[in-house]
Amino acid sequence: MSDAPAGTELTLDAVRGWVGHALDDRDGAEVGRVHGLFVDASSGDPSWLIVRQGRFKGTLVAVPLRDCAAAAGRVWIAHDRGAVAAAPVVDPTRPLLREHELTICSHFGIGERVGRAAEVADRAPGSVTSQPG
Repeated sequence: MSDAPAGTELTLDAVRGWVGHALDDRDGAEVGRVHGLFVDASSGDPSWLIVRQGRFKGTLVAVPLRDCAAAAGRVWIAHDRGAVAAAPVVDPTRPLLREHELTICSHFGIGERVGRAAEVADRAPGSVTSQPG
């Protein structure tokens, strides 16, 4: 099953099941499709969704997995369309470095002492913190 009930931890298999699903913003407007994911370089736990914006050759951005929920073949993110559209671009074939992740966290308002930012802030500068999953 690709959808996890509210309040449960998302498994790698569950999140992989979201690939291909439409991603809607907090108001229900479609902003893209789930293209893939990044996993934590240390634990292997899913950390970011990779979203393709646009129908043809759209840009690829990372969105915070913890701000997403899925059901009925769709994924919702607790941000508006503009935040997703303006997110830093990622290459889904290359790992994310600590600095890139902190930039993405900052873009989505994730402070240095909470969530994913807190998980990577103490890692060595220039280190790989997430990799394609």
